[in-house]
Amino acid sequence: MGISNDIRYKYASMSVVGKMIVINTVIFILNILLPFLFSLPQDFFLKWFELPKQFSEFITRPWSIITYAFFHADGIGQGRLYIWHILWNMVLLYFSGRIFLNLFRGRRFLNVYFLGAIMGGVFFVLSYNMFPAFFQVNTSLIGASAAVMAILIFVCTYIPNQETRILFFNVKLWYIGGFFVILDLVQIPFGNAGGHLAHLGGATLGFVYAKKLYEGKDIGEWFEKIMSRMVSFFKPKKKSPLKTVYKKEKVTATTASYSASYTKNEHQQKIDDILDKISKSGYESLSKEEKDYLFNAGKDS
Repeated sequence: MGISNDIRYKYASMSVVGKMIVINTVIFILNILLPFLFSLPQDFFLKWFELPKQFSEFITRPWSIITYAFFHADGIGQGRLYIWHILWNMVLLYFSGRIFLNLFRGRRFLNVYFLGAIMGGVFFVLSYNMFPAFFQVNTSLIGASAAVMAILIFVCTYIPNQETRILFFNVKLWYIGGFFVILDLVQIPFGNAGGHLAHLGGATLGFVYAKKLYEGKDIGEWFEKIMSRMVSFFKPKKKSPLKTVYKKEKVTATTASYSASYTKNEHQQKIDDILDKISKSGYESLSKEEKDYLFNAGKDS
């Protein structure tokens, strides 16, 4: 019991990035062990959770638009698991996810992550049904790459001039994002076209999400509301035997509206000033107070 409680505590205390890495890793390990232990084909689970290219097959497995992003392998349909596939995705997720959580709270991270996976799946299915070069290719899609690309390109778009250390050099984030996008574009004709197309779908989502958020519009708010309702549906409702009534001081609607509007505008102006400073001089140019203010604003937004 002690070990079990300790594991649960450590998992609960992890950031959302750490939890996503754990979930992906556990699924990867189970996908290796279970077929072996029960003498099943290595791709036994993949065929239920991978995203097929045919609309007719997708309709029978609609959950695959998300579940494909939690499975990793090399050679779809051949069942050869490949550790470098998941390792590279998790390293990139850790790198970009840490930067993301310095700016925003975990729920927004999940919005970008899952919407990136969905957009990657959409790009994959549409491309394989629109372009003649892919009509005769029998393939499916798996891997978290589209979701990870959404997170990476989001941070590269939101704070493009922020520098990060790579080996012996400081590199601006937008250089890194641009490198990965170009890499996927040029590799499409040379193999794993479906994977590269999915990456571009995730990258597109991350780019648009960051641009719209910078303008003050959260395009993932609807998705967050759906997820919140689904979670609350499965939570047991607690009934309180006592009801406490508080008497509030009377405040006129005009005064309250003016006060709230003034505070909100002042708060947004301060955030805009900080973001302008990041864009011009990089994240490290911020004072500790400015970093804390931006971090807290991200958690409350």
